[in-house]
Parts: sequence; C-alpha cells; structure tokens
Amino acid sequence: MDTLFLLALTTVVIVLVFDYTNGFHDAANIVATVIASRAMTPAQAVVVVGFFEFLGPLLGGTAVANTIGGFVALDGVAPTLSLAILLCGLIGAIAWNLGTWYLGIPSSSSHALVGGLIGAVVVSVGSEHVVWGFAELSEGRLTGIVKVLAALVLSPLAGFWIGFLTHRLLTGALRAANPAANSRLRAAQFVTAAGLAFSHGANDAQKSMGILTLVLLLGGFIPRFEVPFWVMLACASAITLGILSGGWRIVRTLGFAIYRVRPVHALGSQLTAAGVILAASAGGAPVSTTHVVATSIMGIGASERPRAVRWSKAKDIATTWMITIPGAALVAIQAYALLNLYLGQRP
Repeated sequence: MDTLFLLALTTVVIVLVFDYTNGFHDAANIVATVIASRAMTPAQAVVVVGFFEFLGPLLGGTAVANTIGGFVALDGVAPTLSLAILLCGLIGAIAWNLGTWYLGIPSSSSHALVGGLIGAVVVSVGSEHVVWGFAELSEGRLTGIVKVLAALVLSPLAGFWIGFLTHRLLTGALRAANPAANSRLRAAQFVTAAGLAFSHGANDAQKSMGILTLVLLLGGFIPRFEVPFWVMLACASAITLGILSGGWRIVRTLGFAIYRVRPVHALGSQLTAAGVILAASAGGAPVSTTHVVATSIMGIGASERPRAVRWSKAKDIATTWMITIPGAALVAIQAYALLNLYLGQRP
C-alpha cells in the first residue's frame, strides 16, 4: 500500500510537471505571431494568454480527457505496475519536450505523450494493452490510437488549407485598405490570441486531465473514470504556469523562420488555429497546437508568396514530428527499465 501510494503521488506530480512543460513548450506557439507582428509586447502577450489559457480547461469540457484516458487498457494490470507504466510514459514525454525546447524545435507535446505511453505499455505488459482501434475502424468508428493519430495527422492539413483560404479572404477584404489598417489588425489580435489561448487550454490541458484521472482510477482512489474538479483546477494551473514561464526559444522559429509574419498573417494564423483546435476539442480529438499553428503559417505564406516560405525549415519541423513518437517511446522504455530495477519487478 505504501508503494502504491508513493507511486500514485509521484505520478500525479509528474503529470502536473508534464502539463507545465506542455505549457512552457507551447507558449511560443500561441504568442509567436502576436510578438512577430508587434501586436503585443511579450509582457502583454503573457498576461492575455495566461488568463484565457487558465479558463480553457475549466470551461472546455472533458471530451479530450476521455479520449486520452481510453487509449491504454490497464484494467487487469496490478495497480503498482499500471502506475509505474504511466509514470514512465510521462517521463518519456517530458524528456522529449525539454530536449526539443532546448534545441528550439517546435515539436508536438501530444505526439510525445502518445509515444511515451505506447512505449511504456508495450515493453511492460504487451501491445494488447494498447487500444489500437483498428477493429473499430473497420466498423466505421474512431477510437483509441487510430482516433488520436487521425486527429494529429488531419489537423495540420486543416491548419494549412484553412490558413490558405483565410488569408485569401482577409486580403480580399483589405484590398482597398491603407497601411493604417495594420493598427486595427494588431488590435484585433487581442481577441484572436485570447481565443487561441483558450482553445489550447481546452485541448492540451485535457490530455493531462485524462492521464491524471486514469492514475486515480487505476490506483483505486476513484470508482469510475470521471474527471474531478480539483483535477481540472490543478491541470489548468500547471499549464498556465508553464505558459507564463514561456518557451521563448521557439518564438523565433514560428514567428520568423518559416515566413515573415505581418499583422494580417498573424491574425489569419490565430483565427485558423483557434478554430481548428476548438472544433477538435468539441469532438474529443487531441491535436497538436504546434502542428496547427506552424502549418497555418505555411498555408498563409503559400497563399501569398510560396517562394518566400522557408520550406527547408518546414522540412526540419516535419522531420521532428515524424520522430517524436518513436523518440519519446524509447525514452519511456529506458525509464521503465530503470524503474523496474528499483521496484524489483520483471517486464
């Protein structure tokens, strides 16, 4: 019982640490275009984004949390082992988040979480404890890993093409505008940046809410999978603190290295990303804010001047996306091997 409680407590803390690193890592995704277009100072961006980021998990429902809590099946696994698995999966995700932040690479925290959990589950209790969802797909239902990966793959495509079309609509509406319109475009970003922050909190913090609720369920602390209010509050606080800390290394990549962002581009990117992420949250689909923001900028650039888009940088980002799931999985496997030695268990 002591070991179980200690593992549960440690895992809860690690979930909140992951939530913090998620906010820390993704802060740049939300504020990059605002700062690059000079709509807000970094201090203003942090205050506006932090406030609405906190509201997202509290008001955004629990559909994404339910999806994340259901793609691993650990019901028949001993409580101590199941919590150890979750702990190692989270360690893999956190390590990947911090590594890519240090290198200034906008990778996906969602991919890292999925990869870390898959790696820890497969190496410890076997692939049958991952809800892959292939059988359900043949019946026309999206669930498990298939649903998660479908959301993570389709959302960047939506970001690109909706960004492309949004920019065309904005430039058409502003065709007769004079340069003074830039001040109004910058002012409008106080609303769109707030919407993007809210959508990010409503989607990304729910991932931690789902894992934290799963920890409580597997540890026997709650009778069924139902997200308690204190879990929402804790995850909202952790991700907001991460946002306020700010992973500013990635601002340069998203705000300057893909395409030169001006006020009209920033507004279009924020509208696009907020819309895509809010729609995904309503459907319980976990998406990557990093993916959606980056591809919306690419779509806007392709709509205006395709040759000015730094596609080589986009290729580097895409490569990172491809290796995030296996990379986080490998880190989680190593973490499980070390924890397994400490607990005296065999995989």
